[in-house]
Amino acid sequence: MEKFGKSQSMKRSEDVRFLTGHGRYVDDIAPEGSLRAYLLRSPVGHATITALNVDAARAAEGVALVLTVDDLLAAGVNIAMPGAVVDNRDGTKGAAPERPLLARGKLRHVGEPVALVVAETLNQARDAAELIELEYDELPAHMGLHTGTEAIHPEAPDNRAFDWGMGDEAATNAAFDKAARVVRLEVGDNRVIVNALEGRGCYAEWDGARLHVAFNGQGVWGMKSQMARAMNLPEDAVRITNPDVGGGFGMKAASYPEYFAVAQAARVLGRPVRWISERTEGMLSDHAGRDLVTMAELAFDDANKILGYRIHTLCNLGAYNSGFGQPIQTLLFSRVLTGTYDIPAAYMRVEGFYTNTTQVDAYRGAGRPEAIYVLERVIDRAAHELGLDPVELRKINFIKDFPYLTVTGETYDVGDFPRVLDHAVADADVAGFAARRAASQANGKLRGLGLCYYIESILGDPSEDVKVEFTPEGGARIYVGTQSNGQGHETVIAKFLSDHTGIPFEQIAFVQGDSDLIATGGGTGGSRSVTTQANVTLAAVSRMIEGFSAFFADESGVAAAQVSFDDERFRAEGSNLTPTMLELAEMARQKGRDDLLTWQVRDTIAARSYPNGAHFAEIEIDRDTGVCKVVKYTVVDDFGNLINPMLAEGQVHGGVAQGLGQALCEQAVFDDDGQLLSASFMDYALPRADDMPFVKFDVEPVPSTGNPMGMKGCGEAGTVGSLAAVSNAVQDALWPMGVRQVDMPFTPMRLWTLMGGARLAAE
Repeated sequence: MEKFGKSQSMKRSEDVRFLTGHGRYVDDIAPEGSLRAYLLRSPVGHATITALNVDAARAAEGVALVLTVDDLLAAGVNIAMPGAVVDNRDGTKGAAPERPLLARGKLRHVGEPVALVVAETLNQARDAAELIELEYDELPAHMGLHTGTEAIHPEAPDNRAFDWGMGDEAATNAAFDKAARVVRLEVGDNRVIVNALEGRGCYAEWDGARLHVAFNGQGVWGMKSQMARAMNLPEDAVRITNPDVGGGFGMKAASYPEYFAVAQAARVLGRPVRWISERTEGMLSDHAGRDLVTMAELAFDDANKILGYRIHTLCNLGAYNSGFGQPIQTLLFSRVLTGTYDIPAAYMRVEGFYTNTTQVDAYRGAGRPEAIYVLERVIDRAAHELGLDPVELRKINFIKDFPYLTVTGETYDVGDFPRVLDHAVADADVAGFAARRAASQANGKLRGLGLCYYIESILGDPSEDVKVEFTPEGGARIYVGTQSNGQGHETVIAKFLSDHTGIPFEQIAFVQGDSDLIATGGGTGGSRSVTTQANVTLAAVSRMIEGFSAFFADESGVAAAQVSFDDERFRAEGSNLTPTMLELAEMARQKGRDDLLTWQVRDTIAARSYPNGAHFAEIEIDRDTGVCKVVKYTVVDDFGNLINPMLAEGQVHGGVAQGLGQALCEQAVFDDDGQLLSASFMDYALPRADDMPFVKFDVEPVPSTGNPMGMKGCGEAGTVGSLAAVSNAVQDALWPMGVRQVDMPFTPMRLWTLMGGARLAAE
């Protein structure tokens, strides 16, 4: 532990910049004199475009350019947005309809971009957009997770995008056939709007030979290749940068049409063009999260051991394939399908549907929260129906021997789930819950206790890049391939480098998000950043130590084998010199050894890591109003070794907050015509400070063997565990009343209605 990161809590150095108004966000740093862009968007969910006349807009005051899809096509722009597809159960590919940069022929969701207006001021661009004559014949909107009605795309005439499966269906069915007891539960996972603090935005510059696009995303290299492809430019003619980013959560990982349209506008005009989303505009166009319904079934033997697990999911893709929409509820969901349980047979079937709504993509956890939510809801239902303690049922079925190969092909390297759970049981004072429930009842409230034991699979590219440069001023710069969206990378990675090289933390400059400064990188997503970036940084440090040791040996006249490094100073037998790495770097500079001043490395972690842990939530429901409050929340996580425990705890707090938001109040609501009814903060309920309980956090580390630091990613774990913990607590509170089906969000009206229905049934 001492060797890998020293596990010291320290405040984030970047917070001083953020809190004093010195953050470099994309809309703050656009070049002076940039033109302003505004998007005309579809006002309807589904229609055929019959006319699009932009002449009046082009002639309006201050307007420099108006772009439609025809203009993009005429300029040779590749208008098809990228979108991954999965294989169907019959071996064919999932549907891959064109998602155009600007609407082409049809309108398929409210908020779809139709035309880009560029003017000297934002108001001029907005006023000109109102002059555009968009005519259309409205079509019936398809809004449900089913086949039929008006086809959105000819490639999916029944609106089903894919029908995917994984696992051994025959073996799973056989397990159910011989089961002593089968437990079934349908679980809804409500659509949420991400609502990052900073809306999406970009600016673009064209100097006649190279294109520069700055956008607030989660990495630059994917966008670099996509931009080069769309603009028909060689990749070395494209520079992509990410400045400071005010929250991403997966929503900013994929590309969006606006970035390409703005880039083309800058190329046509030869002037910088900037665009930033307004809040309602973002709600209508940002990729949403979740939105699926799953029927889950568990088969048990007479000793309460799970024999088989079977699920059938219907998921909403929105109007088009987003960047990763199809894989999220299939491949990514499958990574933790069976959770922490020894399940010998499992089968999952997923059907994806197009609807006339905004696209659905990654949201903090991307498939893994959805999978754990389903599994932990149905295993809690099983505990109720089998008459068992939820803790005991989990312990009966926990994986106990490692490494463990799951039925979906994941190899869990290590784990001690009973130990982590016992720690959480003690921290949550489960033994005292009965007394707390009685006290709540005396006050006219229902109290419930909910448990979720989650496991995560860290995703994304296992390879990463780093470059370390020693500067003439006597410090160092570290260039990373990941991208901070507020997680604290600037502090964590610089501190990691400092711990392993002895370079003072305050003398390390952190550089990220510029495709010109480092060859490649994987960006942020899937909780990959710290494990992959620390791993490659450690590889770079090893090479630096080797190179400087040889240099010091030559300068001291000793054999390289006699040189050692203690994370702060080099030492050699027979020499009283004990130089630091910075001192050797300066000596190398004076000797003309430039090869020792820059170190660039790419390395790959050997395997994924699997953070896991237990969440206990206690809730109270007011019988008279239906108001649900989370009154006690306890987390014990196994994150392996930590660099900065305080920042890990902060990540858990943020994840829990987003999970509680979805569980208690967040839900995107559309009408039957595809109009988003929750398109402002007047109608979409984000959690507030008084919705958040104190979160008691502790760790029970079991170091990973998948990387030399023993780390496990922590960025999404809070969300993965919190959804089911709160939901199970609500189910526990309502179970004595006879309520058997509870679905998020647990709004006062929903709970009040459920309790009223239960009272009527009892009468």
